[in-house]
Amino acid sequence: MPIILAGLALFYGLLSFGRYWIGPVSTQAEIDLHPAALPKYALYSLLRIAIAYGFSLGFTLIYGYLAAYNRKAERFMIPLLDTLQSIPVLSFLPGVMISMVALFPTRQLGVELGCVLLIFTGQVWNMTFSFYSSLKNIPREMYEAAQVYQLSWWQRFRQLELPYAAIGLIWNSMMSVAGGWFFLMACEMFVLGNRDLRLPGLGSYLQTAANAGNTRAILAGLAIMIGVIVLIDRVVWRPVITWAEKFKFEQVEAAEAPRSHILDLLRQSRLLSLAAHKSVMPIREALDLHFARAHASTPTPGKRLASRWAARIVGVAALAGLAYAVVKMLAVAASVSWSDLHTILLGAGATFLRVEFVLALAALWTIPVGTVIGLHPRLSAIAQPIAQIAASVPATALFPIILLVLIRVGGGLGIGSIVLLLLGTQWYMLFNVIAGATAIPTDLKEVCDVYHLKRVERWRRLFLPAIFPYLITGFVTASGGAWNASIVAEYFHFRGQTISTVGLGAVISQATDSGNFRMLLMATMVMAIIVVTINRVVWRRLYALASTRFKLEA
Repeated sequence: MPIILAGLALFYGLLSFGRYWIGPVSTQAEIDLHPAALPKYALYSLLRIAIAYGFSLGFTLIYGYLAAYNRKAERFMIPLLDTLQSIPVLSFLPGVMISMVALFPTRQLGVELGCVLLIFTGQVWNMTFSFYSSLKNIPREMYEAAQVYQLSWWQRFRQLELPYAAIGLIWNSMMSVAGGWFFLMACEMFVLGNRDLRLPGLGSYLQTAANAGNTRAILAGLAIMIGVIVLIDRVVWRPVITWAEKFKFEQVEAAEAPRSHILDLLRQSRLLSLAAHKSVMPIREALDLHFARAHASTPTPGKRLASRWAARIVGVAALAGLAYAVVKMLAVAASVSWSDLHTILLGAGATFLRVEFVLALAALWTIPVGTVIGLHPRLSAIAQPIAQIAASVPATALFPIILLVLIRVGGGLGIGSIVLLLLGTQWYMLFNVIAGATAIPTDLKEVCDVYHLKRVERWRRLFLPAIFPYLITGFVTASGGAWNASIVAEYFHFRGQTISTVGLGAVISQATDSGNFRMLLMATMVMAIIVVTINRVVWRRLYALASTRFKLEA
C-alpha cells in the first residue's frame, strides 16, 4: 500500500509539473517567502534535479564507455571532459538559456529545460570520471573470462562492467545530486541581459530570502531542503547502497553489511515482483538474444567499410565545427583590452592559490574519515546521510551567517571564499574515498587480520593502495568543482550590496551580471586552460599509475 500511494503522489507531481511546463512563459515570477509555499517549491526543485540526473546518468554510461574502450576517441574525449568540467555553471548560462528560450519562445518549457541543463552541468562530470576510471581498472582476468564465454558487448556491459563500476557510480551519483542542490540557487534565479528569469523552487526561495536578509525564511527553506534530502536518502540511496553490496569484488562475505528496510519491503512486494517478471525480464532477454546474435555474426567487408566512412565523416564534421568555434572564440577574446586581461590573470592567480590550499585542507580530513566510514557499514549508515546533507546545503544560503561571523572576528571575504570553497568541494573527495573503502574485498581485510598487521601497515599496504584510484577521481572532480564553486564563493549579493574579492570566479560572476560576454568568454577560457593543464600534467599521470600499479587483480 505505501508503494501504491507513493506512486500516485509521484504521478500527481509529474502531472502538475507538466502542466506548468507547457504553460505560457512567465518573466520575473514572484517568489512567495511564506512557509506555506515551500512544499510546492520543493517539489519543483526535486523534479528538476531528478530529470537532470537522468540526463547525467545516460551521458555518463555512453561517454565513459566510449572513452574507456576507444583509444583514438579517448585522446579527444578526456581532455574535452576536463575542459567542460572546468567551465562554471554561470558560463554555460547565456548559451544554454538563449538556445532553450529560442526553441520555445512562448512556453515555460524553454526556461525550465535551460534550468535542467544548467543543473546537468553541475552533476555529470564526476559521475563520468568515476565510471571511466572504474572501467579502466577492471581486473584483466575478468575480461579474459568474458572472452572465454564469448560474451557480447551488451552482456559484458550488463554482467561485468556496470556491476564492477556500480559502487563508485552510486556514491558519485549521491555527490552529483548533492551538487545539484548546491548550485540550485544559481540555476533557478539568474539574470540574462535585461531579463529576470527566476523560477519557482527552493533555490530561488533561498536566494530571495538571502537577498532580503530574511533569516527566518532562510532557516525554513533549509529545514525543508534537509527534510527532502533525508527522505531521498532513506527511500532511494540507502536501498541502492544495500543492493549494490552484492557487486563487491570479493570471495568472502562480509561480517557487517548495510541494511535497508525499504529494500526488504521492495523485495517482499509481490506486485513489483510480478511487474518485473512481466516487463523487465522479457526486455532483458530480448536484448541479450539480439546482441548475442549480432556478436556471433561476422560483419561483411561492405558494412565495415561503410561504418568506417561514417565515423570519418562524423569526425571531420566535428573537427570542422570545433575549428569554427575556436576561431570565433579567439576573435572575441582578441577584442578584450589589456586592462581586462590583467584583471583576469590576477584573478586566476588568486583563485589558483585558494583552490590548491582548499584541496590540501580537504585531503587532510577526508582520507582518514572517508576510509573509516567505508570500512564500517554501521557507521556509514549514520555518517552517509549527514555528509549528504552537508554537501547538499548551498553554502551561499549559509553565507550571511558566515559573513557576520567573519566581520566580528576581523576576517574578510578572502577568508570567507576559502570557507565556501571548502564547503562546496571537500565532499567530492569524501564520497569517492568512502566508495573506495567500501569496495575493498573482505578477504583482503581478513588477510591483514591473519598476519596481525598493525594499523600503519594496513594503511600502507592495503587501505591507501585500494582507495588510490577513487582518490584520484575525487581530486580531479574536487579540483574542477572548486574552480566552479569560485563563482559563488568570490562574488555575493547580500542585502542589496555586492561583496566580492579578487578572483577569477568574481570576474565571471560580475561579467554575467553586467552582460559583458567578452569578459565572460575570456575568463572562462583562462579557467579552462588552467584546469586542463593541471589535469594533463598531474592527474592524468596519476590515473595511469592507478590503472597499472594499483589495479586490483591477480
